[in-house]
Amino acid sequence: MNKLAALLFIACFIYSCGEKKNIPDVSGIQVQVDIKRFDEDFFAADTAKMEEHLNALQKKYPSFLTDYLYNILAVPPQPDSVVAKVKMFLRDYRVIYDSAQRSFASIDEISKQIDRSFQFVKYYFPEYKLPHHVIMFIGPVEGYANVLTTEGLAVGLQLYLGKDFPIYHTDYINAVYPEYQSRRFDPQYIPVNCIKNIIDDIYPDSKPDMPLAYQMVEAGKKLYVLDQLLPETADSLKTGYTQKQLDGCFENEGLIWNYFLQNNLLYETDPSLTREYMNDGPKTELLGDASPGFIGQFVGWQIVKKWMEINKQKSLPELLHTPAKQIFEEAKYKPR
Repeated sequence: MNKLAALLFIACFIYSCGEKKNIPDVSGIQVQVDIKRFDEDFFAADTAKMEEHLNALQKKYPSFLTDYLYNILAVPPQPDSVVAKVKMFLRDYRVIYDSAQRSFASIDEISKQIDRSFQFVKYYFPEYKLPHHVIMFIGPVEGYANVLTTEGLAVGLQLYLGKDFPIYHTDYINAVYPEYQSRRFDPQYIPVNCIKNIIDDIYPDSKPDMPLAYQMVEAGKKLYVLDQLLPETADSLKTGYTQKQLDGCFENEGLIWNYFLQNNLLYETDPSLTREYMNDGPKTELLGDASPGFIGQFVGWQIVKKWMEINKQKSLPELLHTPAKQIFEEAKYKPR
């Protein structure tokens, strides 16, 4: 077994060397990203002067406060309801805010990662208007982790307190976020999810009634772009798979592809059959317990990588706007 482990390690090392990326120099690209701690400003409230506090927040966060109150906290629009709901939230979520204060006492590293990822966005998508603000907030645990608002990219710190944070393992939250999702509630996922928001803004999701092969290519396009915008980030974070699941995908790439071929799934359009491969989950049921959910993005990623090897001159915008059918047919993907 020791010899086998050594061989696997060497194989993985060789593979990682073979996958070494040609990362462009973006150090000269200027981006303006201001990280705002709305969470600190919000929880600094004197509940005896709630209306004055909300008015002050409105001046500092002109549009985000409205998004926060009515879309994130889902406060009823009546003035009396706003004050009462905010007071209740401040009381109930003080423990989570205090935990976030300890976990995010310094956000320097996260800020650097977001700045660098935004430089790559500007490099590959120079016409895209990046948000100038990244706004940290505390919202309902069962609510948003990341959302792109009119004022900036908002990050819900309540969902980044570490996979072992006790509240994530209560029966109620387990029912909302099963373990395969809550294990990703870690600060290292913040830059990944921020860039996913931006990619979704650049290239919204396609229609879900496409044949499965094309759905996989569409998911693969986004993962390929994510990989270029976060070239120094671990693939396990970008895919959402565990490292073991990701290693298993590469080791069994040919078997996974043959499964789709042998079961005539590539041109399947029935959502009841395709969702198994295109939705997040603890595993892909028909591929076994060791497989990850959303296996379709991995297959699509490999198809897109193959196509981009053939079309090295293509830009990322050109990739996104090339029809999935064309990419699938031209890639001639045939893993061993």
